[in-house]
Amino acid sequence: MKKVKKNRGIEELKSSYGRMFVLPWFIGVILFFLVPFIETVIFSFSSIKINVGEISTTFVGLENYDYILNQDPNYTKYLSGAMTTFLYSLPIIIFLSLFLALLLNQKFAGRLLFRAIYFAPVIIATGEVIKLLFGLDASSGATMGVSESLTSNMIDANDITSLLGLSGEIGEFFTRTIGRIFDLVWNCGIQIVLFIAGLQSVPRHLYEVSKVEGATKWEEFWFITFPMLGRVTLLVSMFTMIELIVAERGNKIVSNALTSMNSGIYDRTSAELFFYFMVSCLFIGVFIFLYNRFLLKRWE
Repeated sequence: MKKVKKNRGIEELKSSYGRMFVLPWFIGVILFFLVPFIETVIFSFSSIKINVGEISTTFVGLENYDYILNQDPNYTKYLSGAMTTFLYSLPIIIFLSLFLALLLNQKFAGRLLFRAIYFAPVIIATGEVIKLLFGLDASSGATMGVSESLTSNMIDANDITSLLGLSGEIGEFFTRTIGRIFDLVWNCGIQIVLFIAGLQSVPRHLYEVSKVEGATKWEEFWFITFPMLGRVTLLVSMFTMIELIVAERGNKIVSNALTSMNSGIYDRTSAELFFYFMVSCLFIGVFIFLYNRFLLKRWE
């Protein structure tokens, strides 16, 4: 008896096409993320010796972690500096991105031009372009932010904090923040685009109702705009956190790890990067939990 061939439905065809287009991404994740990640974890618990034509690994347990945490004089200092930069850079970038998105979402002459200007850093922010624009070589670009060469002598926050009777640590914090303003604005391009997309998806009738009720612009922002951008803000925060974690410029953990890898020190460097990865995941996990618990649930 002849089998009747079933016609494939449109939904099944869409699913098969979707799997086909996603397949290269899965292959890329396996080859360029999972395999190197597993090797990094193995190297972090091993002693690596490079011989002619081979790499020998010897399991040493937590010896590499004991060295970076208890014997290396710089790692914990660099780690705390990276986390401090992460904590103060994240809210500044989100605030700047949202503020600029609100401005660029208004109707005014030349709006498309200004949107292109703010998105330009995303296109040209490569090592070679940075060197051409600011005259930095690879070594100085890894150890000094672009903004430090431009803003180091513009303002002295230590003088201001001393006049106000504040501690020197607060002055150093403001000095680092002011020195990285250029970098922070430079990193807002994609975030601005995401916020503009979110702003354009807010139903217009909500603003019409608020006008009828006599709400001010400030009340519209806090009770309509910001809550409706809840999930977009989470997306922007995740993107920004990952971008800050892997950034080489201004992050001595990453820049020193690249230098050590080029020098052939794979075991301790793998331990440094994996421990940094775990601490960063802890920060991200705490942020997502607090954001969902105290903001998203409240808005929903």
